[in-house]
Amino acid sequence: MLDPKEFYNFLNSIGINFFTGVPDSLLKSFCGFVADNADDQHHVIAANEGGAVATGIGYHLATGNVPMIYMQNSGLGNAINPLISLADREVYSIPMIILIGWRGEPDFHDEPQHIKQGKIMLSMIDSMKLPCKILTGNFDEDKEIVRLLTKEAIRNQTPVFLVARKGLFKPYQFSSQEQFDQIDNLPTRENLIIEILKALPKDTLVVSTTGMASREIYEIRDSNQAGHHLDFLTVGGMGHASQIAFGLSLHTDKKNIVCIDGDGAALMHLGSMAISGQFAKENFKHILLNNGAHDSVGGQPTVGFKIDFNNIANSFGYKCIENEGNDVTILIKKIINAQGPVFLELKSSLGSRKDLGRPSSTPQENKMLFMQNFKK
Repeated sequence: MLDPKEFYNFLNSIGINFFTGVPDSLLKSFCGFVADNADDQHHVIAANEGGAVATGIGYHLATGNVPMIYMQNSGLGNAINPLISLADREVYSIPMIILIGWRGEPDFHDEPQHIKQGKIMLSMIDSMKLPCKILTGNFDEDKEIVRLLTKEAIRNQTPVFLVARKGLFKPYQFSSQEQFDQIDNLPTRENLIIEILKALPKDTLVVSTTGMASREIYEIRDSNQAGHHLDFLTVGGMGHASQIAFGLSLHTDKKNIVCIDGDGAALMHLGSMAISGQFAKENFKHILLNNGAHDSVGGQPTVGFKIDFNNIANSFGYKCIENEGNDVTILIKKIINAQGPVFLELKSSLGSRKDLGRPSSTPQENKMLFMQNFKK
C-alpha cells in the first residue's frame, strides 16, 4: 500500500504540485492528504471531472508544468470531451497525469452502477490512444511507473493515466474541518429525510441523488414498511437526479415530483437547474440537502456553504421557499402547496450511520416498481 504523504512528496519532487479533480472513495486517503497540505493555488476540488481537465489545461498554459487530475472512473465520461477535443495531441497537445480510481474492477465485488464502468474502463482509455499504467502499491515500483509516465507525458505532450485499484492507499484521516465548525447544531441528513418523507403526501414520487441520500431513503422506507415503489434511486450518474425528475414532471399528471438532491451533485451539473427552472411543470419540487461536502467519498469540501443556492435557483426561474429556521414539516407543506418549479435548501451536518446499508433490490427491480406508478 502507498502512504499518501510519501506519494504526495514524491510527486512534488518530480515537479507535480498542482492537483484538481473530483474526490473518489478509492482515492480518499490521497485526496484528503492533498486537501490538508496544498493551498488553494495548488489544489482545487472541481465541480466535475471535465472542469478539472480544463483547469489543468489552464495551469499548463500558464506554467508549462504538468498537472495531476484525479477522479473516479464513473467521471471518465465527463472528462472525455475536453481530453479529446482540447488536450489531445491532435489538438492542443497538453501533458497531464490523470489519477483514476478503478471502481468495479472485474472479479472484485462492487455496486451495480460501477460494474459496467469497471469492465470497460481500460478499453475506453485505450480507445483514446492515451498511455496508461496500473499502480502496484509497491512504492519503489510505483515511483518508477510515475516517473516514466510523467516523462512520456512531457516528451509527447499528452495526457496519461495512472490507475488506482481498491486498497492502493493506506488510510489517512482527513482533518480540514474549518468550514464544518458552523454545522454542529444542524440536523443529520438522515433525520431531515425522515421528516421530509413523513411530511410528503402519500402519493408523492421521489427521485433521490446518488450516494448516501438514496441509501438512507431505502432504509427509511424499509423501517416504515412503506415499500419502494414511490422512489427512483439515482445510484449512479452523479448530478443528473434533478433532470430525471424534470423529465418526469413534463410527462406525467402526478401532482408532486420531488427531487432530493445534494450540494456536490447539484454543483456537478449546475446548468441543469436553469433548464428545470425555465421549463419544469408546476409539479416539480426540488429539495437540496446541503452539507458542504462530498460525503460519500471521504468528506472533502464542496463550495456548498460558500454560495447562495437560493439566489442561483431564483435567477434560474425557480420560486424559492425561504428557510428561516422553520420546522421541516412546515417547509415541506409550503413546497408542496407552491406551484413549481420550486426550490428549498436544507442544511445538514456531515456524516452518516456506520451501519448504513445498501439497497437489497436491483436497479432493474427499482425501475419496474417505480414505473407501475404510470400504468393506466
